[in-house]
Amino acid sequence: MRNTTLKIMQLALLLTVSKYGAAEPTPDQGTMNMNGMTVAQLEKAGDEARAAKDYTLAIQYFQTALSKDRKNAVLYNKLGLSELRKDDLAGARMHFERAIKQNSKYAEAVNNIGAVDYMRKNYGSAAKYFKRAVALSETDATYHVNLGAAWFSQKKMERAIAEYTRAMELDPDAFRHDSRTGIAAQISSPEERAQYSYLLAKAYAKRGDLDGCLQCLKRAKEDGYRNLANVYKDEEFSRLRENPRLQEVVPPPIAK
Repeated sequence: MRNTTLKIMQLALLLTVSKYGAAEPTPDQGTMNMNGMTVAQLEKAGDEARAAKDYTLAIQYFQTALSKDRKNAVLYNKLGLSELRKDDLAGARMHFERAIKQNSKYAEAVNNIGAVDYMRKNYGSAAKYFKRAVALSETDATYHVNLGAAWFSQKKMERAIAEYTRAMELDPDAFRHDSRTGIAAQISSPEERAQYSYLLAKAYAKRGDLDGCLQCLKRAKEDGYRNLANVYKDEEFSRLRENPRLQEVVPPPIAK
């Protein structure tokens, strides 16, 4: 996944890992004559500035590049991402919109509009854009993760688990690096965080992934989830119920 797509599961919408890695910033690049650079040179310099977390400089490079190529959807998307890092949600959304105006099938930019709406807690609109991104690129796990998060935030749990399960089918490690700094950090109450963890446990159990299931059940337990005993009722856990490791995390009910 290129670093032009926002993924909700990481720290308030961090970028996914770059396929070309973090470029080393060039010396004195801030003093270079931008107007004398080509569009390709400006884009590369903007990427390097983003890798160095100099988002103000990155914005300058991408803006200059766009003054030379006003129909470049990729540049609008990268400009939006840089603005987002500066907490300019309005500017970021505007440039993501311009990206899809130039290319209506640009799934990454469509997803990124949804991500901005998610950050604004406009979950209905976020879901709409994530659904569009999924329709444009159904085999991208990130878009399913994001759509699942939007459904979860609207308490549409069955829809959420369906998206999480599909994300795991596409990428078994889709949630492996989620943590207290991920989606759970954006959920206000321990009760809701516990519910989120239990929902993920269901998705892992449905796939027969014991380790992932137990990890999420432990998180749910730590956050005080009250209905852990439902693992002995919910269909998703049927294949794992007899496993001693699961019974250690969630002791089976005592027969009366």
